[in-house]
Amino acid sequence: MAKDKTGSDNALSKRSAAGSAGNVPVSSRSEIAAFLSAAKSVVPAATGSGRLAFSLDATMSRQPTWDSACKLQAEMFDAVGKTGGLSVQLVYFRGLGECRASRWVDDTRQLADLMSRIDCRGGQTQIGRLLRHVADEARKNPVSALVYIGDAMEEDIDKLAVIAGELALRKVPCFMFHEGHDPAAATGFREIARVTGGAYVRFDQNAASELAALLRAVAAYATGGRLALERSGAKAAQLLLEQLGPGPSGDGGS
Repeated sequence: MAKDKTGSDNALSKRSAAGSAGNVPVSSRSEIAAFLSAAKSVVPAATGSGRLAFSLDATMSRQPTWDSACKLQAEMFDAVGKTGGLSVQLVYFRGLGECRASRWVDDTRQLADLMSRIDCRGGQTQIGRLLRHVADEARKNPVSALVYIGDAMEEDIDKLAVIAGELALRKVPCFMFHEGHDPAAATGFREIARVTGGAYVRFDQNAASELAALLRAVAAYATGGRLALERSGAKAAQLLLEQLGPGPSGDGGS
């Protein structure tokens, strides 16, 4: 990441290092502006009733498909942004211990812009740290659902399952979107989805329309709960309903 004229990159690096042993640092508006370098407006504060945590793996293994993935994910943001009453937070990890979160916002175009400026960096997955952050967010204010997009899992699934259990107790279903065919990731993602009462979906770069439909279904769930999916009647909503169990987070909503 290129350093901007204010030298804020150093502050961001220190913040990331300080947070590596604990919770994810939530970026302030000035830090996000520094990260974007070219940000021209202040991100508005969130006011929506439902809250969706949208999380990404930005490690180097995703580099070969990152450009096309960013296009897909921008379409996902667009789909989510068309759902009224929904606030979204972007969370991502990459590199050596870097894991960041945006503010909760209603204007998902700002998040799509931020995401488009993220470049992949080598490092191991930090799914546990990401899940911990969302669990902490849910402790402060209800989080309706978590969406995760990644291709690998290099952590102990038993440890991740413990944090997933906390998310389940706080009624935060995890919708795990798996890019590729990694068997360890498939097993781990399915388990996180099962424990939290969420859903697992594998996708490839030829599934843009299907993914957009699935994200609209997740957004409907985040704002209206399971009943919203049942009323939808859409194929994507039905796919999620088939996996959503009657467990701790089965009712959905915020």
